[in-house]
Amino acid sequence: MSTIRSLFVTRLYQSALSDLGGAVDQDELLASCYTIAEDDEAGQEWCEQNDYPGYTSYASLTDLPWRFPIFAEMVKCLDAHVAAFAKELAFDLGDKALVLEDLWINILPEGGTHSSHIHPHSVISGTTYVAMPEGTSALKLEDPRLPMMMAAPTRLKGAPEELKPFIYVKPSVGDVLLWESWLRHEVPMNMTEDDRISVSFNYSWG
Repeated sequence: MSTIRSLFVTRLYQSALSDLGGAVDQDELLASCYTIAEDDEAGQEWCEQNDYPGYTSYASLTDLPWRFPIFAEMVKCLDAHVAAFAKELAFDLGDKALVLEDLWINILPEGGTHSSHIHPHSVISGTTYVAMPEGTSALKLEDPRLPMMMAAPTRLKGAPEELKPFIYVKPSVGDVLLWESWLRHEVPMNMTEDDRISVSFNYSWG
């Protein structure tokens, strides 16, 4: 009798940011993102020089939790979610915890995209969502084995989720998504007139 097992699983964690305790005022968070974007001249200059659509604080601000209490509250929530995800992944962390490495704002206007990428040198990466207008782009996740599939046929339209080469996830405002940092992902073009706003982050070991 034959058996088929699923091996080398890729986990995706999704939860409301407030599910494990703590609270983040989403209206205050939204207002803070816009205030920071308006005041961050170095970030604006970086985006212009690098043809980045909209705004990101990735290359300009490294201390958002210190500058704005709302981000410090967010980090408390994120720490709990990352710890829960690390437990699910059966990580043997020894006496070193996973700690926040960096945290940045993304404001993606109409027509903006964020091309496919990974997050080197980190263990767990993720995003929490501040504004997700109706019809805006979902997060696109890529099967990490895709470059090695070579001559494999395409999958049937109704294939089970775990067999599809790409997965699209449409989170709600206040959700947090976590994945291992080697998982390639992208944000397709924002087709709505309103901004798609998120806060992304990396956690490293020790």
